[in-house]
Amino acid sequence: MAKQYKMFIDGKWVSSTSGETFSVLNPATEQAIARVAKGAKEDAKNAIDAARKAADNGVWAGKTPAERALALYKLAELVEKNASFFARLESINVGKTIKYSTDSDLPFIIDNLRFFAGAARMLEGKASAEYSGMGTSIIRREPVGVVASIVPWNYPLYIAVWKIAPALAAGNAMVIKPASYTPLTLLEFTKLVEQAGIPRGVFNVVTGAGEVIGKELASSKKVDMGSLTGNTETGKKIMAQASVNVKKVHLELGGKAPLIVLPDADVETVAQGAVIGGYWNTGQDCTAVTRVIIPERVYQRVTKRMVEKAKKFRLGNPLDKKTDMGPLVSEKQRERVQGFIEKGVEEGARVVAGGKRPKHLQKGFFLEPTILKDAAQDMTVCREEIFGPVIAVYSYDKIDDAIEQANDVDYGLAASVYGKDITACLRVANKLNFGTVWVNEHGILASEMPHGGFKQSGFGKDLSLYSMEEYTRVKHVYVDLTGKAIRPWHYTVFRGKQTID
Repeated sequence: MAKQYKMFIDGKWVSSTSGETFSVLNPATEQAIARVAKGAKEDAKNAIDAARKAADNGVWAGKTPAERALALYKLAELVEKNASFFARLESINVGKTIKYSTDSDLPFIIDNLRFFAGAARMLEGKASAEYSGMGTSIIRREPVGVVASIVPWNYPLYIAVWKIAPALAAGNAMVIKPASYTPLTLLEFTKLVEQAGIPRGVFNVVTGAGEVIGKELASSKKVDMGSLTGNTETGKKIMAQASVNVKKVHLELGGKAPLIVLPDADVETVAQGAVIGGYWNTGQDCTAVTRVIIPERVYQRVTKRMVEKAKKFRLGNPLDKKTDMGPLVSEKQRERVQGFIEKGVEEGARVVAGGKRPKHLQKGFFLEPTILKDAAQDMTVCREEIFGPVIAVYSYDKIDDAIEQANDVDYGLAASVYGKDITACLRVANKLNFGTVWVNEHGILASEMPHGGFKQSGFGKDLSLYSMEEYTRVKHVYVDLTGKAIRPWHYTVFRGKQTID
């Protein structure tokens, strides 16, 4: 029997006010593994009210940074004790391999919680000299208030923690909505939030349709900030809905990451980096390699080696440690990705690896790792986000052409450059219009380093101390030091110098 899950609002586990639920599937088996409360507009309002009350009462913001840090450290410890449980559930719900969720997602989640526990005690204000000559200026960093976060289905807990950890470290109350495909690990995580001692009303989880819950969170005047990781079209809607009270918005949106190969690059290193960067998490990553731009003279060699590697990927049960790649998250997503492949062929590209459903897997939303050769900059597969295991490869003559092609998309999230001449790599990196540029690598993140994009990939930063700036507001407090009723500048408004009635 499928497990039943409720929502968490104002410190209580509650059913939807409508009484409705929805099924959650295992994408590898297509079987239902849970039923989850389908939140309605009223549920979102209740969660917002609970967070608003908690924020206004200061039950969390009023705690010392040390107290907030201790709660986050405890939360990290609880997740670490249950890491194998979360890794397995994430694999079952998302379809990512158990080795990926165990050795990549969970360690980073735990590290991120610990990083922001420390960051809670590092919020900086400035006490300065008397700039005006008459008083002291003080800069305070304060919590924004109520944060509404919407997280995607490709990294349900991983990206949720990117939002939860800095928001709570800064002293905010929050409402968070997981994706309907993949709500399970966040709901289980919420049980640990309770145990960690986060006060009632500070942390709330509402499940349900984005067009209902997401819209209410974005448009509510009781919410001070909206944070979304998702596709660009959704980001545009959130921005429009958030304008009702001009709330602060943080968006990490789509990507179309290029990998530029320099003429002296090692072919093996490039091929390995491209397939790892393109196929991790089944290509369902906004920083995934989607375009490999190769010098004409090594184009055939690089492509051939990439194809050889792509054909060796082992697809199958995500819980098998030997599996390299699991299914896409849903049949809808598989069909979408398949449609991009077909469009690429129509526009003149050739499928030289993958492109089909694996013959040995009759159940599950699987798709072979795919390479499209002879692609061109104006093709749909080179311009739009696919979000699946598809890499387009094409050539260039001059490095300036490669840079122009890399930048000539709507997105600006991540890119990489491969070559032996580091000076040349850095010259290219400096000209790429992307928030992250890796050199001879693709995909490494660290809690200490910011992650976020340019152009239609959004704005604002996840990770690092820079993300603490997203979840705080800056206040200037001025303290007069003259002690006099009449100040030297008052005459510019009223009467003459040093005159008092």
